[in-house]
Amino acid sequence: MRYVSTRGGGEPRSFADVLLDGLARDGGLYVPEAWPVLPPLADLRGRSFAEIAVAVTWPFIDGAIERLDYERIVDEAYATFDVPEVCPVIPIGTLPSGAPLHLLELYRGPTLAFKDVALQLVGRLFDHVLSLRNERICVLGATSGDTGSAAMDACAGLDRVDAFILFPAGRTSEVQRRQMTTLTAANLCAVEIPGTFDDCQDLVKAAFADTSFRDDVHLAAINSINWARVMAQITYYVTAHLAVRDDDGPVSFVVPTGNFGNVLAGWVAARGGLPVDRLVVASNRNDVLTRFFTTGTMSLAEVVPTTSPSMDIQVSSNLERLLFEVLDRDGPAVAELLGRFRGEGAVSVTGAVLDALRSEFDCGRLDDESAARVIRDVHHRTGLLLDPHTAVGLGVAEELADGGPLSDPEVPVVCLATAHPAKFPDAVEGATGIRPALPERLGDLFDLPERIARAEADLADLEDLIRQRLG
Repeated sequence: MRYVSTRGGGEPRSFADVLLDGLARDGGLYVPEAWPVLPPLADLRGRSFAEIAVAVTWPFIDGAIERLDYERIVDEAYATFDVPEVCPVIPIGTLPSGAPLHLLELYRGPTLAFKDVALQLVGRLFDHVLSLRNERICVLGATSGDTGSAAMDACAGLDRVDAFILFPAGRTSEVQRRQMTTLTAANLCAVEIPGTFDDCQDLVKAAFADTSFRDDVHLAAINSINWARVMAQITYYVTAHLAVRDDDGPVSFVVPTGNFGNVLAGWVAARGGLPVDRLVVASNRNDVLTRFFTTGTMSLAEVVPTTSPSMDIQVSSNLERLLFEVLDRDGPAVAELLGRFRGEGAVSVTGAVLDALRSEFDCGRLDDESAARVIRDVHHRTGLLLDPHTAVGLGVAEELADGGPLSDPEVPVVCLATAHPAKFPDAVEGATGIRPALPERLGDLFDLPERIARAEADLADLEDLIRQRLG
């Protein structure tokens, strides 16, 4: 498998190259030269999560790593989860349409968020490929909350990796922040930046665009701009389908998302042959994606703090990969479109492109008050506690089931539960009166000292910090 840039520059690269590069030299994101077909569902039934992960993702990796090495890496990655299913599916009733409703619990990993599913694998892939090449990298990432702790946990103690994670001051939950800042491994650094997640993400992209700095420190990406992140998330769409259907009938997925990587993985699964009826993008008040899929216009707006901070985003990086496909893989057209978006703050696609997008995606938004109602109602009905991001997804599912695209009672609906409720205790307690407890292994989180580096939202200041830390 070879990979190309969404902006059309450079020669095709191997999986190992794009794993370590993250962002293409022309500023684009890497995608496969061709989309592989998934194995038949019948061949995957009864197999473990790790076995399915290997079967589903191997075509993206073939040629870069030995198969037996990859099987070992995958086994080790998913042995870190606290249930054998890794990503269990929980039935929670029906939607107003009568469609069966399920939660896909993606927070059973070390840092209690869906990012663990990809990053426990990516960290081990980094370690393996760097050992083969006898190289060292400096990982740079931005987080709106969950990516940071998952990335740092995955990189902790790796001999050939230094990791710097940028997070926006005051815009993560306290649990999210402490999961980054209380880690003690010498190769990790949590960097507080004044501003929003988009400011952090812009700094990461600017650092990669500075080719002298990039080459000097051997920069690598761990955000979902890194293709390996998206690739690893394809697996749980397949395992969820297997869990809710015993045939090849369709399933719809509702995905709370800000940066579009999680739902993009569902699109890749569908592209590979997974029977998917609808993919639903669920937004909070920072609804750039909902506005785009409704109107065809991307427009920048102020980022509003919400109770679901991991979705407090206005620039969704992974949308570029989808635009590359709907624009017939025309890299210069993608570059021109996104250049106008950055320059003018708004850009529109044609009616034909919007129709193509809406043939596969639906969307909806939920505000904090409505998300709190969902948390309260689900707890009253089932006894389950939801985090506010998952509540956004369920609330949108309920709205779209009332005569909308999720109204077919024969199509099961799976809502992705993206984080443990204890990561957002204030929001959950405000909705239910119950303060969710952290798992015992994280029980001392609030007693540990924090280590925080700080930099301005300025590339030179950030680069100086990284150079000083690297010595």
